[in-house]
Amino acid sequence: MKTIYWFCYRLWQKCFICFFSYRVVGKEKLVTDGPVLIASNHESFLDPPLVGIAYDQEVYYLARKTLFRGFGAWLYPKLNSIPVDQERPDMTSLKTIIKLLKQGNQVVVFPEGARTLDGELQEAQPGTGLIVAKSKAVVQPVRIFGARQALPRGSSKMNFCPITLVVGDPITFTAEELKAKGRDDYQKISDRIMSEIAKLEL
Repeated sequence: MKTIYWFCYRLWQKCFICFFSYRVVGKEKLVTDGPVLIASNHESFLDPPLVGIAYDQEVYYLARKTLFRGFGAWLYPKLNSIPVDQERPDMTSLKTIIKLLKQGNQVVVFPEGARTLDGELQEAQPGTGLIVAKSKAVVQPVRIFGARQALPRGSSKMNFCPITLVVGDPITFTAEELKAKGRDDYQKISDRIMSEIAKLEL
């Protein structure tokens, strides 16, 4: 691991274990070789590191473009973060993810696109299906429990409560499914991924 990534990785790891009793259920299911798209539900700002520290190697993340300012412009690239413009989304970030996957990396995405307000899973966005179709990557579904209670959307108050990451069986799409073209086909892939995430329980 790069120095800054390793430092933050260890810091988050110790903090989550100490203050949130963080644990990973099903870690033996994690695919760590070759291109892997790690698909998670989205509950809190805490989600990216919660998923990242489940792995023993570096992974890549999406981060809001507005975070890449000042100190963030120096820090976030060192944490393998990919800037995404949520106000004016384009193909730039998707192309970057597809390239990273084709190079054999692991990338974290949140198919819902935004943090949940009520704790319920939201509909997936078709962009995740597009990434899978273009990259041919294995999809690793994971589900976070407790992050919304710890730091819900719209709140700046941290609550110290247990957080668990549940890992599901990897999803491999057929050659026919990967021929997907167009929004409807991409949506079907995204929907299947969210369906697998929804099946994960504590």
